[in-house]
Amino acid sequence: MKKRALISVSDKTGIVELAKEIVSCGYEIISTGGTAVTLKNAGIDVIGISDITGFPECLDGRVKTLHPNVHAGLLAMRANKEHMEQLEKLNINTIDMVVVNLYPFKQTIMKPGVDLQTCIENIDIGGPTMLRSAAKNYQDVTVLVDPSDYAKVIDEMKNGGVSIDTKFYLMYKVYQHTAVYDTMISTFLREKLNIKFPEIVSYAYEKVQDMRYGENPNQSAVFYKECLPVAGSIAEAKQLHGKELSYNNINDTNGALDLLREFTEPTIVAVKHANPCGVATSNTISKAFELAYNSDPVSIFGGIIAANREIDKATAEQINKIFIEIVIAPSFSKEALEILEQKKNIRLLALDSINAPVKSTSYDMKKVLGGLLVQDYDTIVIEDEKCQVVTETKPTKEQISDMQFLMRVCKHTKSNAIVIGKDNTTYGIGAGQVNRIWAAKQAIEHSLKDTNGAVLASDAFFPFGDVVEEAHKAGIKAIVQPGGSIRDQESIDLCNKYGIAMIFTGDRHFKH
Repeated sequence: MKKRALISVSDKTGIVELAKEIVSCGYEIISTGGTAVTLKNAGIDVIGISDITGFPECLDGRVKTLHPNVHAGLLAMRANKEHMEQLEKLNINTIDMVVVNLYPFKQTIMKPGVDLQTCIENIDIGGPTMLRSAAKNYQDVTVLVDPSDYAKVIDEMKNGGVSIDTKFYLMYKVYQHTAVYDTMISTFLREKLNIKFPEIVSYAYEKVQDMRYGENPNQSAVFYKECLPVAGSIAEAKQLHGKELSYNNINDTNGALDLLREFTEPTIVAVKHANPCGVATSNTISKAFELAYNSDPVSIFGGIIAANREIDKATAEQINKIFIEIVIAPSFSKEALEILEQKKNIRLLALDSINAPVKSTSYDMKKVLGGLLVQDYDTIVIEDEKCQVVTETKPTKEQISDMQFLMRVCKHTKSNAIVIGKDNTTYGIGAGQVNRIWAAKQAIEHSLKDTNGAVLASDAFFPFGDVVEEAHKAGIKAIVQPGGSIRDQESIDLCNKYGIAMIFTGDRHFKH
């Protein structure tokens, strides 16, 4: 019985070369549709699938390979005498190799304006079924879904046959491939049905890079991205210059982008160890950088810069004076690149979708041992209908503007968080403290500018009046916080005593 290979691929990368090598190893080729045409045009003899099944393709090609003559040929265990006798009795040949990749469902759903029926027609049925049959019988059938595996298999075929270890690995590749394919389909349908938190959920990611190490040198790490592109994400950035990104680079840059999305005006966000260390908005990106840098020129050293405007020459000249790990922006002018590329190790990332909002179908996820926490992104900042002025002193128009700016920074700062600033610029940031008074003292002590007349923002309510006391000592004239403590009145009374304006927003912004 001559060995046979069934080839049916949507991705035809390397398929002609593979088929020629398979034929040279003594195999006959069975094929279908466009793949058969491609192979015939390359001068390769092909047996049509209908010649194997004895049944014509039907239902617009929906039924081609779903037939006992195919699946019995795949699933028959060669060492099982009864299986082989049944094949002989039924006049069914074995199929010893399957080369299949699936209908391009991912590419289809990414097309602008594609209709639902077109998407459904690109859900492969026969392909996954053949793959799963072949993989289940991996001892006897070599199954390929990835063109990167072609060369290894051919090499082994020429040197005595494909090893059982390779076949077992290829079995794994099949079930990984079909699992990801099914996950993309179920995710697509879940979004169509607007099912927010299903009873069972799966996610599909593809590897971007292996890393030298993780958060620390003793931890191995890898970076995966979602199978479908997410606009505005670090995974979609194009690296223009510098060495490979590290685990901490990616994590910190992600945090910088989350904060940057809060602003539409020219804004610079400086981040260090996943916390903002300087943020400013101005009329130009160059001025915004100057303000952000001056708010904390110490912590920005070795940090990450995110900008929502093109990095121009003036901004690049400022950046070039200090050590910065990463600059990410929509684009870089030619002059800016010439300046920044003089530094060997700085990473320059272009992300043209940097201002893209977070989609409603995106979720904030944290892996815990044995489980997964999933929540909506915190997309609100200050909602006017919830806000109330709770003090006798009313905030000025300028103070309200600063409150809105500072709360955007505060919600992206690790809790407990206090942020102080003025004129759309941060002065001092107190991050990640185990109590609120320490966060307030840290923000005040680290302010390099005079805090007299500044505004203070808090990510959660004040459990005591001690933060107001510290704010008064620092000359702060306005406070914005969620409110909701059983001791709110204590803080309100102190604000009234010191002539400080205070607004309750009604929304907490913990970030852990």
